[in-house]
Amino acid sequence: MDRFKVVICGGGIAAVEGLLRLRSLAGDSVDVTLIAPNDALRYRPLAVDEPFARRGVRSYPLKTIAQRNGAEWEQDAVEWLDPEGQLVRTAAGRTVPYDALLLAVGARLTLPFEHVTVFDDANADEAYHGLVQDVEGGYTRSVALVIPEGPAWPLPAYELALMTAERAGSVGEEGLAVFLVTPEPAPMSTLGDGASRAVAELLERANVRVHANARPEVPAARRLLVTPEGPELEAERIVAMPRIEGRPIQNVPSGPGGFAPIDELCRVRGLGERVFAAGDMTDFPIKHGGLGAQMADVAAAGIAPLVGDAPAPEPLRPVIRGVLHTGADPLYITARLEGGRMESQVTTEQAWPPDEKVMAEELGPFLGTLD
Repeated sequence: MDRFKVVICGGGIAAVEGLLRLRSLAGDSVDVTLIAPNDALRYRPLAVDEPFARRGVRSYPLKTIAQRNGAEWEQDAVEWLDPEGQLVRTAAGRTVPYDALLLAVGARLTLPFEHVTVFDDANADEAYHGLVQDVEGGYTRSVALVIPEGPAWPLPAYELALMTAERAGSVGEEGLAVFLVTPEPAPMSTLGDGASRAVAELLERANVRVHANARPEVPAARRLLVTPEGPELEAERIVAMPRIEGRPIQNVPSGPGGFAPIDELCRVRGLGERVFAAGDMTDFPIKHGGLGAQMADVAAAGIAPLVGDAPAPEPLRPVIRGVLHTGADPLYITARLEGGRMESQVTTEQAWPPDEKVMAEELGPFLGTLD
């Protein structure tokens, strides 16, 4: 009898968490193939620290991860799906059969505006280190951090604003003006009132000027319109977070923005009981590695009963745990989706290791063995 075949597409946090949780639930009773275009898992949440000469992105070879978990790794990318035939077609022309499929291919980061520097984890040090040096030397006197409209993970913009203000103060450059422009109705309101109030207080103490309810436009260098009607901010340096868009796969449904719709069990809507999705590629509006890992755990729990005797999976109950780096004491944020809205609590007491910005039940302990 053929063994049950699981294919996991992606090489990020959600994909690896799904592999680890599946092994925990199903043991060696499944054959797993991990298909990813990248050769390493990049632990990206600490990217904001790199420009400030702190430890940043860490990398772990996917080949090692796969071998340690009895999986086959193929350096390739999913191109299209045959749901009826239960086949994945790759960019290299391979056809891979599956009995269950977890899609965790992430999202695309695109340029939100012209005339800006874009900050993302792939070029964090390159994009921002020079700016930090100019602030320290007194050459840059005003900085604007901009969050575009649409699905986002807004924490890095707030971290950069607070850390930049703190660095300027620590070297005696008290006159630096730091602006934060966000489409949210209030600072960090994406994560609920508790987080919003705490972050607003931090920003006020740091003299970061917040422009909320923004629909920003950048018509020229050093010109930033909070909305098309104004006001206009003149900032010497404008740094924007990337716009996040879905990564379409042929024959996989997608909604607004190109994101794949999922149900409460993280199955892709319209593709039956055997195709799951997790992470930034899904239509959940908040993008966060810990949330993607939680989705992957739910997906793995949904795959396990397809393999054999396993309990029915519990539905996704989103919990986001994030660490806001400030340049001083970090802020620990826990947010839950309750009754259709986010409710959050914050503390400055260490709730978990501050360098573990993504709380993933399987991934964190496993990466500890690789470190």
